[in-house]
Amino acid sequence: MLKFANNKNLSYSLIFVIMTTACTDNNHTNKMNPPKPKKIPKELTIHGDTRTDDYYWLRERENPEVIEYLKAENEYTEKYLEPTKPLQEKLFKEITSRIKQNDESVPYKENGYIYITKYEEGKEYPKYYRKKDEPGAKEELLLDVNKLAEGHEYYDLGDWDVSPDNKLLAYTEDTVSRRLFTLKIFNIETGEYFKETIHNISSGISWANNNKTIFYTKKDTETLRTNKVAKHILNTPVETDKIIFEEKDETFYAFQWKSKSNQYIFVGSGSTLTTEMHYLDANNPDAPLKVIQPRIKGVEYYVAHLGDYFYIRTNYQAQNFRLMRTPIEKTAIENWQEVVPNRDDTLLEEVELFKNYIVLSERSNGLTHIRILNPEKNIDYYLPVKEETYTIYIGHNPEYNTTKLRYGYTSLTTPNSTYEFDMETKENKLLKQYEVQGGYNPEDYQAKRIWATAEDGTKIPISLVYKKTTPINGTAPCIIYGYGSYGSSMDVYFSLSRLSLLNRGFVYAIAHIRGGEEMGRQWYEEGKLLKKKNTFTDFIACSETLIKEKYSAPDKLFAWGGSAGGLLVGAVANMRPDLYRGIIAEVPFVDVVTTMLDESIPLTTGEFDEWGNPKDSTYYFYMKSYSPYDNIKKQPYPAMLVTTGLYDSQVQYWEPAKWVAKLREYNTSNKPILLYVNMDAGHGGASGRFAPYKEIAMEYAFILYELGIND
Repeated sequence: MLKFANNKNLSYSLIFVIMTTACTDNNHTNKMNPPKPKKIPKELTIHGDTRTDDYYWLRERENPEVIEYLKAENEYTEKYLEPTKPLQEKLFKEITSRIKQNDESVPYKENGYIYITKYEEGKEYPKYYRKKDEPGAKEELLLDVNKLAEGHEYYDLGDWDVSPDNKLLAYTEDTVSRRLFTLKIFNIETGEYFKETIHNISSGISWANNNKTIFYTKKDTETLRTNKVAKHILNTPVETDKIIFEEKDETFYAFQWKSKSNQYIFVGSGSTLTTEMHYLDANNPDAPLKVIQPRIKGVEYYVAHLGDYFYIRTNYQAQNFRLMRTPIEKTAIENWQEVVPNRDDTLLEEVELFKNYIVLSERSNGLTHIRILNPEKNIDYYLPVKEETYTIYIGHNPEYNTTKLRYGYTSLTTPNSTYEFDMETKENKLLKQYEVQGGYNPEDYQAKRIWATAEDGTKIPISLVYKKTTPINGTAPCIIYGYGSYGSSMDVYFSLSRLSLLNRGFVYAIAHIRGGEEMGRQWYEEGKLLKKKNTFTDFIACSETLIKEKYSAPDKLFAWGGSAGGLLVGAVANMRPDLYRGIIAEVPFVDVVTTMLDESIPLTTGEFDEWGNPKDSTYYFYMKSYSPYDNIKKQPYPAMLVTTGLYDSQVQYWEPAKWVAKLREYNTSNKPILLYVNMDAGHGGASGRFAPYKEIAMEYAFILYELGIND
């Protein structure tokens, strides 16, 4: 947490009007007037258009007045929700009681060892173990994340990787939640750490096969852009690390990884719509990088290695992506040979390679599928599924020479499950299904899909779940969740915490709106850049459908979104506030124009292909027409709970802070607009196994309180 001298001596009157108690409706007592930040008008002019931002000063992270203001917002939120404290505690205990305290993962084999993850009762973080893949072998503790996290309010173990000779372990950690990781290395047998540590990198690391060279990606500490790939040789000064790749285009991000075959180190660079890949021999880490195919604007390609070929998933002349392969010595695009063609109704999302099989993750009609191929033996089939709405996905498969595929399965009613499927015999074995403690019967719940019709006639899928005893007559409270950006599909999943709402008679809905890729690549294209408003009108159409079909009513419907989904609910709040009783906006991206004009802010330069570059007047005025912060107006807004993190690396804390201040200024209803700032965390909120549920309990309590539900 940031600390400043003499904070207690700051006069709150310099920052906001002293908070006093005030009466409100809905039988909500013990309320206070919210903090009122001072206004310092700042004019922002471009394209002959001037916007005045009264709260621009809140970006001054090092200003003690800003910190005191954020603390005052937390105090106000805490006071407002004080009557819900017993309910919050009840919800937290209720949710965490469903967690199996002493638990462990399904073991997996890699490089002569069996690896397993274990959780102990009351512990926030896991322990990682391994043992030799031989009878009678004893387990050895590799990492106790609980000990690593001691003394830190926040802790994230980013990545860890054992050297090819199984003697050394390298890992990355973030103790601030700014996604700036530090690399540390130790000897597994002795526990002795190497002297060197490497700061301000991304989480991913890769060992060369000589057991002394590690590849990593450096970050710009201001923009947080990953712009350089470097290699470190053990027992040498970090200052001498060689940069093997530097990405100078500020719209691109660099990254690296090791092939599943362990034969190659890949170095990639990508923007929203374009990628470029390089490689070097993992047995010769001093070899120069070779480019697979120089970047072509608008062409994405991703590479994996199998035998004598690189396999490439690409959108080159294939909107929904196709699978190609090319000889390792002839990697230019004119040598690419088609293995799986593009299909108009199926999106190719992921490729997993085995010695004798190719496994594809595909998406059609809004649902995921796993496809097994062996082109030489003319083998081609899909894994069967039974439920109406579900998610099936490729799991962790580090072994190359095996016929067994690990995959995961979950749905709105099925806890996450790990299966092992023999691709040769087609034997399917359930290895583990998450155990819900305290009793859970999936037969008590109903999951289904319905469809909404958008303004332009497009059919939008909605996934629903509710308890079978919940009346579908317009009286049930409902949460509708959406995202709709970056081509990220909102797949359904089982949630321990969601049961607390379903058991209280809620309907939970996921709107699969345009901007994601649920219905293919075109679904994404229709919800970005100058078509971004489709995302918002799709969500409104889904909300109206839930009301029309009697799943809920406007006085019981809550919209929920986070990050770019916070932009979604923020835009919808301006467009149709009458549809919702309340809104939860987590770390919301709401000041679109100002952020996209400021290239010093993390992520901005890499986002132009998603939102457009507002230095172009066409994109500027389109963005301005929907940006939640710029479109607040005098009207009655729903009740809102807005969350952020002081160290957020994705959406800076000042966006939601400014948004809340302006919303309160213009809001003509008496509904509360609350801001909660996690002063110790960033975009993902609190870390650990249990702590995040405290914030979820607060959000649930806010919703229940608005509905007058106290239990």
